[in-house]
Amino acid sequence: MTDQQTVAPPAPPEEPGVRSPRRSRGDGSHARNFSAGFVVKLLLVALVDALGVYGILTALAVESWGIVAFLALALVVVNWVYFSRRAVPGKYLIPGLLFLLVYQLFVMAYTGYVAFTNYGDGHNSTKSDAIESIAIQTEARVEGSPTLPVTVVRSGDELGFAIVQDGEVEVGTADEPFAPVDGASVDGDRATAVPGWEVLGFAGIAEDQEAITALRVPLSDDSADGSVRTQDGSTGYVYQPTLVYDAATDTFTDTATGETFTPSESGNFVSEDGDRLTPGWRVGVGFDNFTRVFNDPRLTGPFLQITAWTFVFAALSVATTFALGLFLAIVFNDPRVRGRKIYRSLLILPYAFPGFLSALVWKGMLNPKFGYINEVLLGGAEIPWLTDPWLAKVSILMVNLWLGFPYMFLVCTGALQSIPEDTIEAARIDGAGRMRILRSMTLPLLMISVAPLLIASFAFNFNNFTLIYMLTGGGPNFVGTPVVVGHTDILITMVYSVAFESGTKQYGLASALSILIFLVVGLIAWLGFRRTRTLEEI
Repeated sequence: MTDQQTVAPPAPPEEPGVRSPRRSRGDGSHARNFSAGFVVKLLLVALVDALGVYGILTALAVESWGIVAFLALALVVVNWVYFSRRAVPGKYLIPGLLFLLVYQLFVMAYTGYVAFTNYGDGHNSTKSDAIESIAIQTEARVEGSPTLPVTVVRSGDELGFAIVQDGEVEVGTADEPFAPVDGASVDGDRATAVPGWEVLGFAGIAEDQEAITALRVPLSDDSADGSVRTQDGSTGYVYQPTLVYDAATDTFTDTATGETFTPSESGNFVSEDGDRLTPGWRVGVGFDNFTRVFNDPRLTGPFLQITAWTFVFAALSVATTFALGLFLAIVFNDPRVRGRKIYRSLLILPYAFPGFLSALVWKGMLNPKFGYINEVLLGGAEIPWLTDPWLAKVSILMVNLWLGFPYMFLVCTGALQSIPEDTIEAARIDGAGRMRILRSMTLPLLMISVAPLLIASFAFNFNNFTLIYMLTGGGPNFVGTPVVVGHTDILITMVYSVAFESGTKQYGLASALSILIFLVVGLIAWLGFRRTRTLEEI
């Protein structure tokens, strides 16, 4: 050591409870430092805040308080997490958690709620909306009432009508009956200017046409006098409701017959004779949606057949695709086969095309009149591949075999290549034949890797909506059922038909069926994974 070199004295020990002046964790973070990363984050969070505030205002307009509370809480959490130095893990978890809440947990909870209601066509809103809709729908033009020249006026966001009666201009709105207005201008029998109101021209009427045609202005404080309506914004007529609602007794009364309609537990106004007014409103129905398919004989038979076919379809789809995929994997895993890479590439081509396009192509090829299979391969035969109940099911299984075996081929190929070669070689030395090795060694070792995928494949085919919908549409249809369902429908396509394609949309019943499907698939998956654990002990 030279004279110029010095040795730094050791650092004094830290006193208990006194923090050293080293830089704290997070000082290097750009959580609140004005760096480029902070600016980018600020802009992204600002965009999220803007969308959130827009959602809150929209939800406030329709009084959806649950959505308002969720969005407000989400915005608070997002801003705290992304501008805090202590919530680094939350920066990665919050987006996924929010999407999980919105697209999974909320959907599941809402489906469960709908399943216990009569939600659907005719019961899609509240009782007050139903009362208003019934009153509007049952209006009829007063016989002998004159045609009224109408001027559409607007004050701010409020629309109204101006009419001329006895040479005097009267203005009314949806909430206020017609009343005289001083200082208005008249041209013939039509008001042209009204103090405090903007007279709408053709462009203004066209812009608010829907609101104008829905507007009803009462003639007086007595609702029995009727109200003025217009369909073109130029001429109006006096209408009176044929059904009058009495808020005191909560009933509708037919002004012509005197028949009275009272609210029922089913969410409709019903008379003593059983006549029902529509629309109704949403009410809870308990377990009626779950038991309906068993209590209605028109639904019970088709439902049981569809349930049985769903299990058969899912099981046979897994069995056939796995068998063919395993066979091809074993064949092309043999090193003696030349050109294995080319063959493997060709075999996965069906898996490379979108499933719905392949189903549409097969639908054309299986057409009984001009399909390629009947016309070319079978010499002009007219075999009803998609219109006969049994042949349609066979066609679905064959098409699904074409679509599904490449996946099983890839899975089995990978699993076979992962089996230790020395284990198989030892079995050969011990005198085991090919079938014995396949049965006692290859398949048990293969199932350890493949069993969870087979369970997932069963669950997928249990809900294979695309194939059924694109190939047969669920047909041929059953006869005499209250919903449009067919012999090749599976439970998920039956749910879709009940919800959207049976004339009357029945979201409550469809939600109940969806929950039943969820329980069945969940039970099968649970049993399957329990079985998989036993395979791991091999």
